[in-house]
Amino acid sequence: MSIQQEVEQYWEGEAELYSEGIQKELNGFQREAWLKLIQENAPKQESLHVLDIGCGPGFFSVILSSAGHLVTAIDCTDNMLEEARAHSSREGVNVTFRKMDSHKLDFAAESFDLIVCRNVTWSLADPKSAYKEWRRVLKPGGRLLIFDANWNRHLWDEEMRQKHAEDQQAYVAKGYGELPHHNDIEETDRLSLALPLTREWRPEWDVRSLKEEGFSAVYTEENLNSKVLEEKQQVLYRSTPMFMICAER
Repeated sequence: MSIQQEVEQYWEGEAELYSEGIQKELNGFQREAWLKLIQENAPKQESLHVLDIGCGPGFFSVILSSAGHLVTAIDCTDNMLEEARAHSSREGVNVTFRKMDSHKLDFAAESFDLIVCRNVTWSLADPKSAYKEWRRVLKPGGRLLIFDANWNRHLWDEEMRQKHAEDQQAYVAKGYGELPHHNDIEETDRLSLALPLTREWRPEWDVRSLKEEGFSAVYTEENLNSKVLEEKQQVLYRSTPMFMICAER
């Protein structure tokens, strides 16, 4: 089994857990916070044709469709897509969901005005080939917005391991309760160590790679935590802040 197949199998088992978190975000301040952030950095036109890559339970798909954009969303797992369809149905929005490998998109060149993805690129088996493919399906002047973090650097970087432990201790000390975790922690760590971006410092790696693939006007915002995370998440992810990368075709 390839690493990509292992990743797909892993995410099938995480769908229900992630869906619960998405429902909380849809009902919370994060809904407007994320929409504002995306629209501030998206192409300036009233209705965009958007591709949500690795849509998971469909958070970006729902909020962007609710804002009047035409959204196509892909994920590599049936369970995630099932959760995403359920959320979009409850919200009364119309999103086109398709099962697809984000490294090999079944779309014509220059199909989309905007591509968005959140917490996806760290899990890619071959991120450079994915970036090349994503650029192919963007229209000239279209934009790619990547939201991610150095989530798993603590697995091999000693300094980050210590900071990660301190963040967890602070979370517990503040009375936030049990630490959130994946369903299978050991499998999460094993796969993370096998994936290439776990050992890269980001977003520097992404900026360099996107420019090499022909993207222009690449810029970053390197700490989104205060904008899009609730207080307890800001404590837990203090040493691994979420970043945004914007790249234009």
